[in-house]
Amino acid sequence: MTSIPATMTAIGITAPGGPEMLTSQERPVPQPGDGEILVKVVAAGVNRPDVAQRKGLYPPPPGVTDIPGLEIAGVVAACGPGCRRWKLGDQVTALVSGGGYAQYCAAHETHALPVPSGLTATEAAAIPETFFTVWHNVFERGGLKASETLLVHGGSSGIGTAAIQLAKAFGARVIATAGSAEKCDACRRLGADVAINYRAEDFVALTKSATGGAGAQVILDMVGGDYIERNYEAAAVEGRIVQIAFQGSPRANVDFRRIMLKRLHHTGSTLRSRSVPDKASIAQAVELSVWPLIAAGKVRPVMDEIFPFGEAAKAHARMESSVHIGKIVLGM
Repeated sequence: MTSIPATMTAIGITAPGGPEMLTSQERPVPQPGDGEILVKVVAAGVNRPDVAQRKGLYPPPPGVTDIPGLEIAGVVAACGPGCRRWKLGDQVTALVSGGGYAQYCAAHETHALPVPSGLTATEAAAIPETFFTVWHNVFERGGLKASETLLVHGGSSGIGTAAIQLAKAFGARVIATAGSAEKCDACRRLGADVAINYRAEDFVALTKSATGGAGAQVILDMVGGDYIERNYEAAAVEGRIVQIAFQGSPRANVDFRRIMLKRLHHTGSTLRSRSVPDKASIAQAVELSVWPLIAAGKVRPVMDEIFPFGEAAKAHARMESSVHIGKIVLGM
């Protein structure tokens, strides 16, 4: 076994600000705690919360490292006390609360899953934050069923591309919104029945027309702001709107009568601050329901661009430009 060094290279945030605030730093290698594994990182996914953290808008939970990065893939380098599932050398992908942009990262063993067969470590690193989020919000909170319609905003994002594929795999119809003709085409290629260019078209009217006036049973939204009231208009009776982010505003003026008249449910969740057992439960459900689909080639992460680890600033700049389709990943 290769000995584990005392220090490692990590990408830290010098001060709140732009992508240039991401710099290579020397940090101590974390020690795996009770029930944790230490992963030698091969790749780390880049996500919107990382960008928010870099800007000073999304601080890590208490006790969590300030190194960004919420999903990794790599090789188990050490096992902490009480770790039962994994052994040294196992290839895993894991959801972490922080620390992914580093050569080594600790993860709770119940938040790690085996790298699916047929996927590279780089592809596997694009799965946990995205697929855990989609599974929990669309299927567990939103209760999407076969033959229902899902309206997913940001259809060409990492979350959107996962949501389209999973919803189709479980027999739902999908309407996706995206910001360009190219992105709409990408959504259709992934299986979206309808793709709406939100810059040029009215997603409320087109959602209603695509559903014979009924509206969408489940809406996955990361925009907020004026989308909140428009989502209520686009939703079906007994519809479920699931909020996972606010790329617009977390505040809105809304006529709430539609909640009563349509008997709507508006729920939401975050992943990072959830308890260890909560995340373990989501991981278990994803392994049971999603991993077989990935192994069968029916669902897979859509890769946008892989940046060398030292070019995290360029990866963040690409994410903020919103030109990407699918996942941005840092490769060691």
